[in-house]
Amino acid sequence: MSFAKTQRIPRPVVDLGLEDPLYIRTINKGPPDRRRVSIRWLAGSVLTGLFSAILVGGSLQAAVGIDEDRILRPTLALTGDRTGNGLAEKGDKLQPEPESELTRHVIQVSTVTRVQDRDVIRVRPFAHVKASLAAPVADEIAAKVPAFNPNALYAEEGKAGDTPAPVDSLYSAKADADLTIKVVDFPGDEASALDPKAEIGTAEVREKVSQSASFLADGAVDASSMPYVDPARFQVASAEAGTLPAIPLESVIENVSSIQKSETAAADPEIDEKVITVADGDTLSDILKSNGSSDQEAASVSAAFLANFAFRFTPGQKLTLAISPDADGRKRPIRVSLYDDDNHIGTVAMSDRGEFMAASPPSSDDALVSNDPKTTSSHAASGGLPTIFAGIWRTGLTLGMPEPLIKSLVGMVQYDVDFQSRLAPSDSLNVVFSSGDEPGTQPEVLYADLTLGGVEHEYYRFRTPDDGLTDYYDPEGKNSKRFLVRKPVANARFSSPFGYRLHPILGRMILHSGVDWAAPNGTPITAAGDGTVSFVNWKTGYGRYIQITHNNGYKTAYGHMSAFAKGISVGTRVHMGQVIGYVGQTGYATGPHCHFEILVNDHFVDPMKIKLPRGRVLQGPILANFEKERHRLDALLEQDNSQQRFAESTN
Repeated sequence: MSFAKTQRIPRPVVDLGLEDPLYIRTINKGPPDRRRVSIRWLAGSVLTGLFSAILVGGSLQAAVGIDEDRILRPTLALTGDRTGNGLAEKGDKLQPEPESELTRHVIQVSTVTRVQDRDVIRVRPFAHVKASLAAPVADEIAAKVPAFNPNALYAEEGKAGDTPAPVDSLYSAKADADLTIKVVDFPGDEASALDPKAEIGTAEVREKVSQSASFLADGAVDASSMPYVDPARFQVASAEAGTLPAIPLESVIENVSSIQKSETAAADPEIDEKVITVADGDTLSDILKSNGSSDQEAASVSAAFLANFAFRFTPGQKLTLAISPDADGRKRPIRVSLYDDDNHIGTVAMSDRGEFMAASPPSSDDALVSNDPKTTSSHAASGGLPTIFAGIWRTGLTLGMPEPLIKSLVGMVQYDVDFQSRLAPSDSLNVVFSSGDEPGTQPEVLYADLTLGGVEHEYYRFRTPDDGLTDYYDPEGKNSKRFLVRKPVANARFSSPFGYRLHPILGRMILHSGVDWAAPNGTPITAAGDGTVSFVNWKTGYGRYIQITHNNGYKTAYGHMSAFAKGISVGTRVHMGQVIGYVGQTGYATGPHCHFEILVNDHFVDPMKIKLPRGRVLQGPILANFEKERHRLDALLEQDNSQQRFAESTN
């Protein structure tokens, strides 16, 4: 047996170098501390992780983005004070900006004026203007707008049309220069009258032809006698004469797209704001009912105020009503706010269930400060839009129209619109007028088209030849005036309806033959229409009483007056809007009011329900003359509109 000899491999020698060890094991310091931390290492690790998280988060946000459909919580911000009057500016609610574009053109209109025994035909320049009624205006113009006064408005209407005015009428043909035409009888007596049966002999005809032959031989040839087109230019040399027109040729216009014109979308229902000053004796329920609220709605508003606010309903306070139509078109208040010396007391609004409950105050209080010239804003965007009355005046003053013409525009629509309602951004004015700068002419409105709340009111000026009076008529020939009005007292409160009732003084059921309009003592009472006074005296039960006879069997009566107006007596001719007396409490009355009656063929009818006719309606030959003038003016307007569209397309 042999044994292998085991050899031991020597281990390599490690060169530890000459540097000091990391930790020196000594008896004093002991072994190294495992819990020892390097501050620089820790800071570097934390910063590296933080920057990595930021980079990863930014990448994810850029890739995913923010959900645009998610509803964000609104931020709260304090609104600034409006010039120290305690009223806040409107917040972040977006208002549709009214268009401020104004187009103005001058159109030449041929007119004829009767001057004594002659007809003077002249070409007059008229301004054709299209403007937005809600456009912003300068503060200087806004300060010139007069305050709304219904009594003055009706008084001006009563004076209109009393005397014939020598105004121009449209001439059916286009005139190139001023002409004067006088129609006289043919000179001569009956002995030398022309014989309509006389015939020209052959010899006389030959003589006339020979006399005219010299003119035909002259070298001068009228251009109108030359053919418009040389037919030979459009014939093929190899074709027979007249073959080209027989070839069916069709002209195709290329690169043209036809787009069907769509109807104008119906305007959304607007919310009108109305400010009412509480008068003595007014109640919240009565004010709401007189502005369209039903009995149930008025009771709901009163209950909501009593349940949520501590207040006293006193004269001098102001009610702001937001009026909007319901599904059936009935306008009624949907928000009611009460103010005392411009301090907000409370607001109630209609919920989705039709109930009234407490709500936040309106975002702006423009209705309360609109009458203060210091707070009137020149820009519609800084507050609520102006009223219809103010909008017509502001636009007219901006266009440079004389004040009589602006009053004419107001008078055209005064029986069809509520002047205290707010304008809509889409309301506009299209008018043709003359300022009367030329000698021998006077300012006049030839045509007016007012669009208010999506409803178009179109009127043409026309002078009726039978009486010589000038007025405005719609396209169907109906006068813009009303035959009668239902409310003879401006700013009055409807206090009692027509029908049987328990008399408050006599204590028994009797017919209330009219309606009552409550107003303070001394408030003017105006005539409901043109007519003749048939009774002015004291009448039992009615006190001071006036009856006016109108056309077509209509009569109106006014009772409980405190005094009659000066100059009112039996036989006096009065006009619509003319003051005939003043509100009082004479006769059987429990408070100051005007008892108003309408009689048709001496039978009492309900003034609030009867369908009242309008003013004059043109008929027969007069209507034909009116339509002739209307078509002539429509053609001029269409020509001007076509030129404007062509200019816009070329630009």
